[in-house]
Amino acid sequence: DALPICYKDISKKELFFSGNTKKQIDRLSALLNEEQFSKIRMALKSKGLPEGFCCLFYGGPGTGKTELVQQLAIDTERDLMQVDLSTLRDKYVGESEKRVKQVFSNYRALLSRNGKAPILFFNEADAIIGKRLENVQRSVDKMENSMQNIILEEIEKLDGILIATTNLTCNMDKAFERRFIYKIEFDKPSMEAKSAIWQSMIPDLSSED
Repeated sequence: DALPICYKDISKKELFFSGNTKKQIDRLSALLNEEQFSKIRMALKSKGLPEGFCCLFYGGPGTGKTELVQQLAIDTERDLMQVDLSTLRDKYVGESEKRVKQVFSNYRALLSRNGKAPILFFNEADAIIGKRLENVQRSVDKMENSMQNIILEEIEKLDGILIATTNLTCNMDKAFERRFIYKIEFDKPSMEAKSAIWQSMIPDLSSED
């Protein structure tokens, strides 16, 4: 089971991103501020939409997606419930589906205790949000589709914050893509970002070097 992490127990780190990515990150951080987040939920509710706020971080490995989620938890003072979806699969029929349901059940319990919505974090969600298989025959394929359907249903009634990270988007199921209302693409660091990273690690390094 994924144990919640208190935002106070996460180490603060300085992250560097390219211009456009940084703008989107700053905007997301502002949106997840408690006052602004309450307004977003009210706006979604007024339009008859699910009140849950689902975000997708996508881009190549090593671009800072996972670390950013942790830093957002600190910045917005929200606890973090991190889930590795690959660990939810089980060889016994029906067990994987039960585990997925339990994740969301645990999140709802955490939400009711905290009051302030924690972040439900699906790290490396590539496999589970891929295109659903058609005309499946094998039990393992049926299980995958069933797990995806459960996650889609749970996202529809989510009352909180979900952030998922993935390295691949070309194979994403359209139903999942529609449910992520905020998406950020993580580019490889620009020259300016690379320079800032080096100077943060070696403060005496000159701009020319």
